[in-house]
Amino acid sequence: MPGNVMHNNYALEEQGILNPGNVYWNLSTPALYEEAIRRQEGVMAAEGPLVVRTGQHTGRSPNDKFIVRESSSANEVWWGKVNYPISEHRFEALHARMLAYMQGRDVFVQDYYAGADPTYQLSIRFITETAWHSIFVRNLFIEPSRQELASFVPDFTVIALPNFHAKPEIDGTHSDVFIVLNFARKLILIGGTSYAGEIKKSIFTTLNYLLPHHRVLPMHCAANVGHSGDVALFFGLSGTGKTTLSADSKRTLIGDDEHGWSDRGIFNFEGGCYAKLIRLSKEAEPEIYQTTQRFGSILENVVINPLTRHLDLNDASITENTRGAYSIEYISNASSTGMTGHPQNIIFLTADALGVLPPIARLTNEQAMYHFLSGYTAKVAGTEKGLGHEPQAVFSACFGAPFMALHPSVYAALLGQKIEHHKVKVWLVNTGWTGGTYGVGERIPIKQTRAMLTAALSGALDEIPTKINPVFGFHVPVHCPGVSDELLTPRLTWSDPDAYDIQAHKLAEMFVENFKQFADGVAPQVLLGGPMVGKEN
Repeated sequence: MPGNVMHNNYALEEQGILNPGNVYWNLSTPALYEEAIRRQEGVMAAEGPLVVRTGQHTGRSPNDKFIVRESSSANEVWWGKVNYPISEHRFEALHARMLAYMQGRDVFVQDYYAGADPTYQLSIRFITETAWHSIFVRNLFIEPSRQELASFVPDFTVIALPNFHAKPEIDGTHSDVFIVLNFARKLILIGGTSYAGEIKKSIFTTLNYLLPHHRVLPMHCAANVGHSGDVALFFGLSGTGKTTLSADSKRTLIGDDEHGWSDRGIFNFEGGCYAKLIRLSKEAEPEIYQTTQRFGSILENVVINPLTRHLDLNDASITENTRGAYSIEYISNASSTGMTGHPQNIIFLTADALGVLPPIARLTNEQAMYHFLSGYTAKVAGTEKGLGHEPQAVFSACFGAPFMALHPSVYAALLGQKIEHHKVKVWLVNTGWTGGTYGVGERIPIKQTRAMLTAALSGALDEIPTKINPVFGFHVPVHCPGVSDELLTPRLTWSDPDAYDIQAHKLAEMFVENFKQFADGVAPQVLLGGPMVGKEN
């Protein structure tokens, strides 16, 4: 019988969990490695990380996320395709079946925090049926001290049972996968999927619901700080470079994905990172690459040689969405506190596969609000299921619509107030294509993007003249140290400037069409931050 098994299960009984098998409570990472390997949940790579497979689901299941419609939150939740409602009755029935499923089964429990700022910290009890998900929790969230553990009382509880499947005809779900949040019961149920990102994002959604009530802006962004104390935030959807660009050896990393902005400053929600690994380059991304060579890292769906146990980070045969979950301590220049001051610069990242947007541009406050609500990027074939060969525009409000529990206008209003009060500079940075659309043009080299970011964050672009982009109204610098002038004007990089004009107007019209859903709920000046299409000169 393995050690560190806790048989005093009174705390689980409070959640209705009766007669479980062994309960492994707050096991260390080495002990969890032993359990994961003994249970054949994963294999250890030659370099030390634990490599696991998530089966059928190699990414999030956005159509399977539900929020319980109950009186305390019903009038606040942004109901619709992002947040599907489920009744209290259906929730209770699903919960009861999960409790029955756990009888006689071993479970792993971790008591951890979300939120580096103690004022806004959430205490969470994570109950999982696999050891490797318990390691994931240890990597992604914030560990309490021994003293804190002794008196730990959870604010929320997460029960994640990937081998338990919903029955749509009984449970009212869309499939056998479910992620159900009950804000009144302070309980989150996850089943039918092994993809660990569902655990992470269910907590982010919860914080997105709770924190605006305390005038804290929850943000889907990375954050870092320079030697002079200048703070930068990096907003962006998956594949835009948020994790890569924030992991800068010359700046201290606060966090790579989720933060809060309070009246005191910025704080990380997490204690770790969850990075995309496909085609990760040791040369271009050394800080992240070395985490794939560390004991304790969890690597999801990464291909491994069964004989040598060496990794192949270039192999996408399982999925393009290979992931690494690791403690932020594995990044040598990461902050020890996860907290810092107010930002001086905000960067909106987009991977524009249409090849239209400039690689960097300064935004007015109105444009910042407009583009925050728009949350634009473009997906290409090979990165998303069901996409053809043509790139597709994607708009995700607040650069993270799937995780917004409240209406996007709530977050936009908070952002606008904070930008104005702290006089923050806002930049749009395109990490996508230039010289043509995806398949014709070329991806903007990461070295060039880093040079532009360095210039923006150092203040080097502040005194450089700008020109107005005639389609979008951006202020585009005419020069940037280390970057060719031609690259700064995407129209000049296209072999057919007329084709560029057609594509640019096409994208501008997409922006306008998408923004119609927000037009009635924003101040009139925000509408002035949109493209020049249809405006009077």
